[in-house]
Amino acid sequence: MRELYASSNGDRWDLLIDASTGHTFVRHTANQPSGGNVVDMALPIFLSLDSGGPEHQALWALIRSLVT
Repeated sequence: MRELYASSNGDRWDLLIDASTGHTFVRHTANQPSGGNVVDMALPIFLSLDSGGPEHQALWALIRSLVT
């Protein structure tokens, strides 16, 4: 698991790999006042949602760091 972004309100986005399938996905964990819900999203779905958010920018920065 690798942290992508943690917001000032306590929300967190992590990049994970499913050991059984090898698929990579993003896990969003909401802050406790919002219920602490956890949502797993496949990378294409995550990236299609809104590329302007700081959590999306963090993933794009990670991807850029791998190819530069």
